[in-house]
Amino acid sequence: MSAADVKDGALERADVDMSAVGSLEELANAGLTARQMAARRRLHQQTAILIEQEKARRCAEEAGEVCFADLEESAPRCPDLVLCPEDAPDGPPWRYDPTPHQRAKRAEKKEKRANTRERLKDSAIQKAPRKLKNASDLQVRFRTGLVYTLVTIVCMLAGDYPTMAYFMVVAGICSGEFFYMLRSDAKLPNEALGITGAVLYIPAMYFWGLAGAMVVTIALLLALLVWYVFWLKARVQDVGVSFFGAAYTGLLLGGFVIIRKSVEDPWGGAVLLVLFLSVWANDAFAYLVGSKIGRHKLAPRTSPKKSWEGFAAGLVGSCIFWVILAFIPGIHMEIWMAVLFGAICAMAEVLGDLAESRIKRNSGFKDSGTMMPGHGGLLDRCDSLFMASVTSAILLLLGGCIPYGVI
Repeated sequence: MSAADVKDGALERADVDMSAVGSLEELANAGLTARQMAARRRLHQQTAILIEQEKARRCAEEAGEVCFADLEESAPRCPDLVLCPEDAPDGPPWRYDPTPHQRAKRAEKKEKRANTRERLKDSAIQKAPRKLKNASDLQVRFRTGLVYTLVTIVCMLAGDYPTMAYFMVVAGICSGEFFYMLRSDAKLPNEALGITGAVLYIPAMYFWGLAGAMVVTIALLLALLVWYVFWLKARVQDVGVSFFGAAYTGLLLGGFVIIRKSVEDPWGGAVLLVLFLSVWANDAFAYLVGSKIGRHKLAPRTSPKKSWEGFAAGLVGSCIFWVILAFIPGIHMEIWMAVLFGAICAMAEVLGDLAESRIKRNSGFKDSGTMMPGHGGLLDRCDSLFMASVTSAILLLLGGCIPYGVI
């Protein structure tokens, strides 16, 4: 059987199939919807065009008078698609690559920001005293930590509103550093909504407690949903990253706000200050002991410098200040309960530190930022505070150590 006979049989079968389908009125009587009828109409039209093209090609091949390329130009064409793949921009459908003009503009802005940072840095170095210009790494780390500690102590003891403002600033800066790292990990978070949500968690929990946190959470989810629907480049993982960054840096930090509001002045600031000291003691004891006698790695793939020996020393440092916390007026806690709560809170702080280290490692960052010379970014200094905040609030409330004074 020749190729021509095969083609003749195929054409005859196609004609029979089309004649067997029936009219569109019969399809409508059979209960088909208007969309199905339109789809079948387009299918019939395209099938007929393909059959005509095949017949024209066969006639041309037998006659030998018309070339194949001319036939393609003169033959009937199928209806054009709504979206032609050849006209679509380069890149995956969820993220189109920028144009050369956009790339050049972004590079220009990046260079301009780098030049501005260098100019400000040089100006600050020139105005600094001579004894501060050539400081060692340890001196820089000590001075930065001293300024951070003094600001924290002043805000904690100054009153409720300075404390709330302090946590709002910390939540905003930490969320900004978090989103900056995730953008380098091929994520597209909505920084405006994420930072706004992280900051609003603090006053919402101060004035309305858990109800305020729930309202901010629902509002943030609705805003992210609207953004996801109307901004076609956004992906589901971008929405998740935006919400996680706000909750991680704002919602978790609200535990300190509840503690500050629940304990009457002037002891509320003292309670927060002792909790901060317990976090710092955990880090300091773990660093000093781990650097000296640390042999067994705690999490070598996430944080190679942490050891089980340092972890145990950090538990001791945290428990010491939790015992001191039991003697502050307004806190009703037994000594054994303080030791237990201190150990649990220290373990949560280590978990928060490892979580932030995992985020940096996955994003390819050594430090979350450069805001605190010698320490990295503010997120590097507050990674333990997030888990300490929510854990200490839960332990003190469930243990009946403080009254829940926020509706």
